[in-house]
Amino acid sequence: MTDRRNELAANLAKVERRIAAACAAAGRAREEVTLIVVTKTYPASDVRILSELGVRHTAENRDQEAAPKAADCADLPLTWHFVGQLQTNKVRSVVGYADVVQSIDRSRLITALSREAVRAEREVGCLIQVALDAGESGRGERGGVGPGGIEELADLVARSEALRLDGLMTVAPLTGEYASRQQAAFERLVDLSTDLRSAHPAATMVSAGMSGDLEQAVAAGATHVRVGSAVLGVRPRLG
Repeated sequence: MTDRRNELAANLAKVERRIAAACAAAGRAREEVTLIVVTKTYPASDVRILSELGVRHTAENRDQEAAPKAADCADLPLTWHFVGQLQTNKVRSVVGYADVVQSIDRSRLITALSREAVRAEREVGCLIQVALDAGESGRGERGGVGPGGIEELADLVARSEALRLDGLMTVAPLTGEYASRQQAAFERLVDLSTDLRSAHPAATMVSAGMSGDLEQAVAAGATHVRVGSAVLGVRPRLG
C-alpha cells in the first residue's frame, strides 16, 4: 500500500502543479479552482489514500460502482459528485450518496431527483450539463442539452424541493464546431454561466476540463476540473 500511496501522492502533486501554473498564467488565484478526482474503476482503498492526501472532492459515473464505494468511504470527509449519464431508475441509489449531480439534462430527471431527495431528507446540488455538439436545442452524443435548453432546466431545478442549482458542466465535444477547440468550448460555457447567473446568482460552478485539457479549462474560467487518469493512472479497459 505504501507504493500505491507514493504513486498517488506523486501524481497528485503533478496535477496540483499543473493547476497552480495554469492559474498563474491566467492571473487567477489557485483557490479559485477546485480539483475533483474522478475515481471510476479504482477501488475504495485508493479513495481512502486520496482522502488522506487531502482530496476533498471525488466523482463517479456509474452507480453500480459508485454506491458500494461511497458506502465503504462513508466515514471520510468527501463531497461526492455524480458525473455520468443518469437513468431515472438509478436516482434513488444516487441520491443516497451524491452531494452533487453534474449531469442534469432533462426535466424528468429533475422531477425524480427532487422526489428522492425529499424522501431521503437530503439537499442535492445540480449542474446543468451543456452539450456544445448539439446545436442550440438538441442533445449531445454524451448527454447534455444544447445552450437553448439551459434556462428551462435551470428554472425547474430552482423551483424543485430539496434541489440546489449550482451551475453548469460540459465535456469537450468530439464533433461539431468546438471539436478539437477545447478552450473555445470552455469559454463558451463560461459565457453561458454568466448568462445563467443573471437569473440565478448562486449558480456559480463551472465544471470543465479533464486530465488532458485542464489548462484550457482554467484559462477559460472553470471553477472545477475533473481529473482522473492524471492522478490515478491509465484506466484498465472495461469488458
